[in-house]
Amino acid sequence: MATEEGIVTDVRARTAWVKTTQNSACKHCSAKDSCQSQGKEMRVEAINLADARSGDRVVIRFETSSLLKATFLLYVFPILWMIVGAVIGQNLAPRFQVNPSVLSALLAFGFLFAAVAFVKVRGNRMARKSAYQPKIVRVIRQETGAAPPPADTATPPPSS
Repeated sequence: MATEEGIVTDVRARTAWVKTTQNSACKHCSAKDSCQSQGKEMRVEAINLADARSGDRVVIRFETSSLLKATFLLYVFPILWMIVGAVIGQNLAPRFQVNPSVLSALLAFGFLFAAVAFVKVRGNRMARKSAYQPKIVRVIRQETGAAPPPADTATPPPSS
């Protein structure tokens, strides 16, 4: 499981927007441009399991297996289907007496576009599942306007 720290900027019904800072792993991530980032800061919408409030410093967790599934679907699946289209085009070209390169390219791009459409539909469904969404699991520090902890009752009150 991947974890990250951030500060809650906005709270909705069951989710919260968390402002995080890009870390060293972000530099190597191929999807870094798709994040809602402004320079070094990023905004992530997370399920608010810890009942965090605006201004709280929190820990958010990402399921690694879900990230791997989503990465495969986004990057590997379309390429595989493009290759399948190219191979089918190469094998069908002699039957239709067409240039194998032309049919291979046409089917490769056709399969690629079909795969991208499938990824878009499937990705929208996956985005609604909680397994693919980051979760706020712990509040590290309460907001600055939070009430102070209760006073120690063992100490006597000041004398007058």
